Amino acid sequence: MRKTGKTCILLAGLLCLAEAFSLASAAAQPQAAAAAVAAASQAMAGQATNGQANGGRANDDQAMNRQAGNGQAANRLLADDQAAAGSSAAQVPLGGSEAAAAPQIAFHARRVRIVWPVVARAVRYEVVLLSGPEDTPDNVVARQDYIYTNGVELDLTPYGDDAAGLYWKVYPLDHDGHAIADSTTPLPIASGTPDPTAPLPTTEFEQMDYAPLYPVFSWIPTLGAKHHIIEVYRERDGEKKLVRTLTGGEYDVYEEGGYTVPGRYDWRVRAVDDAGMPISDWSAFSSFEVTAPTPVAALGDSITHGGGAMSVPPGYLIYDWETYSPVPVKNLGYSGNTTAAMLERFERDVLPFSPRVLVIMGGVNDYRGTTYGSETVANLEAIRAKCDAYGIIPVFATVTPINPGLILRYGQIEVPPADWQVHRDYINHWIMEQTYAVDVASALQDANGWLDAHYTTDGLHPDDYGKREIGERIGTYLAAHFPWITDRLVKKPVPQALQTQP
Repeated sequence: MRKTGKTCILLAGLLCLAEAFSLASAAAQPQAAAAAVAAASQAMAGQATNGQANGGRANDDQAMNRQAGNGQAANRLLADDQAAAGSSAAQVPLGGSEAAAAPQIAFHARRVRIVWPVVARAVRYEVVLLSGPEDTPDNVVARQDYIYTNGVELDLTPYGDDAAGLYWKVYPLDHDGHAIADSTTPLPIASGTPDPTAPLPTTEFEQMDYAPLYPVFSWIPTLGAKHHIIEVYRERDGEKKLVRTLTGGEYDVYEEGGYTVPGRYDWRVRAVDDAGMPISDWSAFSSFEVTAPTPVAALGDSITHGGGAMSVPPGYLIYDWETYSPVPVKNLGYSGNTTAAMLERFERDVLPFSPRVLVIMGGVNDYRGTTYGSETVANLEAIRAKCDAYGIIPVFATVTPINPGLILRYGQIEVPPADWQVHRDYINHWIMEQTYAVDVASALQDANGWLDAHYTTDGLHPDDYGKREIGERIGTYLAAHFPWITDRLVKKPVPQALQTQP
C-alpha cells in the first residue's frame, strides 16, 4: 500500500515557501485585474450578465464549505472602511462613466439584484453599500462578503426611503478575504434589477464551440434561498419536452447524466424552501445545443471539465481550457474521474460523438490518491486500445502537477502521498512515448516540479493562466498534426475580455 502522506513532514516544511509564493503571485497585478473588470464591463453593460457561481463536485474536492461562510455574510455595519478604501490606485468604472454619473431616479424596491463581471482568480466578492456617490469611508453604510457568485440580491428594507439614494461597489477577494484588485466605481442602487422574481442563470454554454457533455447549471440565487429546482427540456416537434429534473443547492448543480442525444436543450431554475415548495418564479430559459459528430473531443477529469479559483464551477469560458484552444474541442470531462472511470465510460460518452481525434488527459486523481503509476498506465493503454478498435486517433496530454503546499494550506483537498511525483513522472514518461503526445505539464510546473502557484489557487486545479497554457498547447498541436481535420473546423470567437485577461 502507498502511504497517504497526511502527516508528511516534507509538505509541512515547505508550506511557508508555497504560501509566500502564492500570496506574492496573487498580489502581483492588482491594477491589471481591475482593468480586466472594466474591459468585461464594457462588453456587458446594459444587459443581464452571465457569470460564474460557486462550484465543484464533492468527490473532486473542489467545493468549498461556502454555506457556512455565507452565514457570516449578512449585512453588517462598518466600524471603519479603512481596508475597503485602502487602495491607492485609480478605481475602475463598472458600467462606464455615464452609468456612474446616472441621475437618481424614483426607485422603490424591497430587494435589488446587482451583477458585475467575473474577475479572474477571485474566490469571492465583497459588496459595499454607500450613502451617496462619493467613495469615502464616511459614506459606507454596510458591507456583505462571502459572495461566491458575480451577483447578489440585496435586502433594502432596513434602509426604508433612503434605499433610493444608495450606491454600491464591489471588491474581488482571494480565499482569505484580501482584495486582489481595486473596487469598482460606485453605481446607483437603481442600476440593479428591482424586486427580481426568479434566480438568474449564469452559464455560458451558448458561447462555447460545443456544450459540455456534463453541464453544470449555475445561477445567482434568490435572496435567502438555499435550495433550487432545475428543469431541463429538449425541443422536439416544436415543443419543449421535459427530460430531467434536478435538485440543486444554493448556487449550482452538477449534472450526473451526460447529454448525448443531439438537439436543442433549454433549462430553467426556481428557488424552493426546505420542504421543496416554490419561493420564486421560474427563471427565463437558457439553452445549449448538442451536436454530433464532433471531429475532436477531450476525455478527462476536472482539469478538462473546467472550473477554477476554488469557487467557480465548470461551464464558464474563463476556466475552460477548450476556450483557449485554437481548434474547437468537445468537452467530455467529468470532475473527480480517475483513469479507471474514464475507461469505464468510454463507450457511453465517447462513441455518440464519433470523434476522429480524442484528446486524453487523466491521472491526477490517480497519483494524488493511492493508485500506482503502473495502474494508471494500464488504464491509459486500455483507452488507447479502445480508440484503435473504433478508428479514433488518441492524443495523450501529460498529466498536470499539483502543489501540495497550497493543498495543505487551504485544507479543501486531501493531502497527496509523499511519493506522488514518482508516479506522476512514470505516467508522463509513458505518455511522451506515444505516437501522438503533447506536453502541457512542463509549462505549469515550478522548479520543484510542483504546480506553479502562479497558475492555481487550490493547488490542484489550474486557473485561467493554466487553462490558457493547456488550451493553446493542445490546440496548436492538433492544428499542426491533423490539418486535414482541423482546417475545416470553425472556432467561435473568444470574448475580448478573455483575450486581454492579464
